[in-house]
Amino acid sequence: MRGPRSFSGIMTTATADSRKSIEALSSAYAAIVARKRKQFLRSGAVLAVVILVAGWMAEVDLALFFSNVHKFPNYIGRIFILDSGDLKGSLVVFDIPGWFWGVGKWLKLLADTLLIAYVATLIGAIFGFFACFFAAGNLGVSTPIRFAVRRYLEFCRTVPELVFALIFVLAFGLGPIAGVLAIIVHTTGALGKLFYEVLENIDQKPVEGLISSGASWTKTMRFAVLPQVLANFISYALLRFEINVRGASVMGFVGAGGIGQDLIEAIRKFYYPDVSAILLLIIATVAVIDLVTERIRHRFIAQGH
Repeated sequence: MRGPRSFSGIMTTATADSRKSIEALSSAYAAIVARKRKQFLRSGAVLAVVILVAGWMAEVDLALFFSNVHKFPNYIGRIFILDSGDLKGSLVVFDIPGWFWGVGKWLKLLADTLLIAYVATLIGAIFGFFACFFAAGNLGVSTPIRFAVRRYLEFCRTVPELVFALIFVLAFGLGPIAGVLAIIVHTTGALGKLFYEVLENIDQKPVEGLISSGASWTKTMRFAVLPQVLANFISYALLRFEINVRGASVMGFVGAGGIGQDLIEAIRKFYYPDVSAILLLIIATVAVIDLVTERIRHRFIAQGH
């Protein structure tokens, strides 16, 4: 009888130990959850205070906001209603020719927008490509040069494109050149940062091998670094082209060319159906570009791996 009783005692002790372990783990988990909840509440309180202070400094009038917020859905509704012709007051889809009366002119302006984005992306990618090798921290570039290049790239991507566009419109006059230059500057900063971050994650063994064999810095970049990052560079450049098409669409707001000129004119003159027609053309164009560039990006990424 001693054998069974001993086994039963061992099982009882083991069960008690397991229960204590589970209780200890549960208490530790509850403590962690409570600490995370407190951190979340403190962060939420800080965020709320920051939002209130920002609203106070920006002189936000909540009463005015709530008294006019109903106008936004009304405006959205009106851009899909015909405001002239025999079918005035009907949905725009009932008079497609009247809705897209200016499609010929709009497509030409849309082509200008695509050219602005294409040229700006190409030139900005080239500038960002050359700058990134001097901004990376693992390619043997001196600290002062790396610091200067990084600050330059920060400046390029920090200032909004519309601000650059206004500056270039004042300098070069109205037209696409101002939009191209504004997007070039911003693209250089954005792609330069993405590119040098890719460079800082390369495999250093090929670089060390070429350096030990006496290869120059330029040849090391060409044969040891570039093959590792080229697919990612192209992928980022294509992604940036999508972004720049959207950006170029609003460059016309400040007279920098493209479809944005007619869009802002339609908004200012309350040509509601024209607003929806132009927006639909822009959305369709961006969607097609997204689909095409997505496939190209995936192909390059697959080749890189």
